[in-house]
Amino acid sequence: MLIAFNKPYDVLSQFTRELPTHKTLADFDFPPDVYPIGRLDRDSEGLLLLSDEPAWTDQLLNPRNSHPRTYHAQVEGVADDETIQILTRGGIKLDDHLTLPCRARLIEPTYPPRDPPVRFRKNIPTSWVELTLTEGKNRQVRRMTAASGHPTLRLIRVAMGNLSLQRLDLAPGAWRKLTEAEIDLLATRPTPRLPSSSDRLRRSTSPGGRGRHRFGR
Repeated sequence: MLIAFNKPYDVLSQFTRELPTHKTLADFDFPPDVYPIGRLDRDSEGLLLLSDEPAWTDQLLNPRNSHPRTYHAQVEGVADDETIQILTRGGIKLDDHLTLPCRARLIEPTYPPRDPPVRFRKNIPTSWVELTLTEGKNRQVRRMTAASGHPTLRLIRVAMGNLSLQRLDLAPGAWRKLTEAEIDLLATRPTPRLPSSSDRLRRSTSPGGRGRHRFGR
C-alpha cells in the first residue's frame, strides 16, 4: 500500500510526539502499520509518501536510483538567470558533500498564503524557484538557495517522479491511497524482499516511529 499525504507546515514527519505541542502524523488518522518514506522538515510542506512495504524506501530514496523529487521554493530577493546557473551546475558545498547538478527554473505559482504567514523582510521582494533533485541531503534545498544568495522562506515538495500534487488534487492535511496508475508514475516498482536481521534490529531501535516497526530514515 502506498499513501500520498499533503503535509502541512508545522507537522513532523513522524508518529512520535517529542513535545505535547507538536503536530505529527499521528494526528491524521492513517491506517495502522504505515510509515513515512523519507521525510519533510517540520517547516516544509507538500507531498509525503507513506507505505507498509519497506522495499519502497530503498527504491525511492537510495541515491543510486536517481529518483527525482521536485520542489517549489519561495526565496528572499529576486532570483535571476545567474541564480539558476548556480543551482543547476552543482558543486555547492554542504559540509563534506558537493551537490550534484540539478534542474532549476524560475516560476510564478499562485499558492494561497501559508498559515502561519511567511515572515517577510520589509521592502525586500520575494520570488519562486523550481528545483528537481536526485539526492536528498539534510535541508538541501534551503542550503542551496542560501548559497545562491536567496534564503528560502517557504518550501513545498510538489512531485516525486512523475507523481505530482497537482494530479493528486490533495488539500493540505489530506491523504489517500494511490491507484495503480498513480503508483506507476513514481518509478519502477521495487522487488519485495524479506527483512534481514539488521532490518529488524533497526526498526526495533529507531526513534520517531511506531514502536518496533519503523523503517525509512
